[in-house]
Amino acid sequence: MFALCAALVAAGALGTAFAFTSVNDTQEVLVVSRDIKRGETIEAGDLAVVRVSADPALTPVPGSQKAELEGSRAAVDLWAGTLLTAQAVTDNLVPGEGESLVGISLTPAQMPSEPLYGGDIVRIVTTPGDQGEITDREPVTIEATVVGVSRVEETGETVVDVSVPEAEAADLAARAATGRVALVLDARER
Repeated sequence: MFALCAALVAAGALGTAFAFTSVNDTQEVLVVSRDIKRGETIEAGDLAVVRVSADPALTPVPGSQKAELEGSRAAVDLWAGTLLTAQAVTDNLVPGEGESLVGISLTPAQMPSEPLYGGDIVRIVTTPGDQGEITDREPVTIEATVVGVSRVEETGETVVDVSVPEAEAADLAARAATGRVALVLDARER
């Protein structure tokens, strides 16, 4: 009986120590208090400070940065109750003022095998037609900035979202729709 009591007291002490450690191992972070659509401006009432015990794999925004984030924009749709991360907030929307976003579907032969990253400067070049006609004129090229890259497993193609000046977007979209374009990666060192 004495041993059972001692075991219960020890278990209670361990439970109390665990609870105390868990409560004290929390940090103040920001949580979204109302749904915010991508691109909307974040206002003071849109965020709340909460205390949580965050996993080290997560990178929530510290509660002390609440005032700094007011006026920034949501980079993605944010749902009420979710922890706010630095990647979910931006100062610049894509596409920006005077720019357009164009998606280009490319086969492996139409692009370099080097992985593309957001911010890479590329040129989209018009390639010869079905008959392979080559003229002595310079090929039409449009300079663009990579915004996103996704692979379509079913077709083996890669969709590259590029940002271009608004005036060139329609021409690039029409050329890309023919499938007669290639992507050229320019030097990353600037």
